Amino acid sequence: MARKKIDIAVPDLTGKRAVITGASDGVGLGIAGRLAAAGAEVVMPVRNRTKGETAIAAIRRQTPDANVTLRALDLSSLRSVAALTETLREEDRPIHILVNNAGVMTPPDRQTTADGFELQFGTNHLGHVALVTQLLPLLRAGRARVTSQISIAANRNAINWDDLNWERSYNGGKAYSQSKIALGLFGLELARRSAKGDWGITSNLAHPGVAPTNLLAARPEVGRTRDTLGVRVIRALSARGVLVGTVDTAQLPALYAATSPDAKPGTLYGPSGLGNLGGSPAEQPLYTRLRGTDDARRVWRVSEDLITRQFSRG
Repeated sequence: MARKKIDIAVPDLTGKRAVITGASDGVGLGIAGRLAAAGAEVVMPVRNRTKGETAIAAIRRQTPDANVTLRALDLSSLRSVAALTETLREEDRPIHILVNNAGVMTPPDRQTTADGFELQFGTNHLGHVALVTQLLPLLRAGRARVTSQISIAANRNAINWDDLNWERSYNGGKAYSQSKIALGLFGLELARRSAKGDWGITSNLAHPGVAPTNLLAARPEVGRTRDTLGVRVIRALSARGVLVGTVDTAQLPALYAATSPDAKPGTLYGPSGLGNLGGSPAEQPLYTRLRGTDDARRVWRVSEDLITRQFSRG
């Protein structure tokens, strides 16, 4: 049986500048392509330039006049984040859309970033915190929509406050949940601070549900030499149109959160199907782990302290 087509309308984005992390494949590439097709200038910060050039070629096959450019970014290095943000600030052009989409998921063994943080916490969360805070002047100038991509994993486990870097006992799944809970709390605190300070930034959250992306596929760079059983099952279900989504549908919640005039600050968008694993995008109740305003303030403060301390080591 053919899968029912699911899609959303994207408004005209002519004259808007968008920055999408993790745009060289999967969900991020889909979002970048849709924004470019709607007329936005799309900046794609990537770690692998060859992969990024392949992504741009794919976008231009669909939209020949797409305004898409690459920048260098390795979110697991705070110095790389600083180099990108310095470049964008020197260009001195407002940013209207920022999608914090890039991520790494469940390395089988504990790994660390260039700055010594646990890889998932450092990449998925701290790298994006540094990106947002260092781009605040451009985001404020563009009255930006900032959408942070979390995960259904943010609805389980907790922040390991006593051992944020999982140095005493590593659990890849719990560390992944922590990184997404922390990013979600940061995004919600950004919404509160923007409202209080009249920054003009609309910050919200999205999650893609479950889809056959490369997060759980073989990734030698994170120590995973073969596809996981999980991704093989997800691929089989997706191909049959059962329960989970596709890469195309998985991009829709973040695309809606980042572009729809009806999307609101401080809210979560995700698939509306059974278990929120697939289906059309819709607003969803905040996960219980994201509802604590004290936790959100603590995440903001601790994250800024960790980033500042790392740079002070010089």
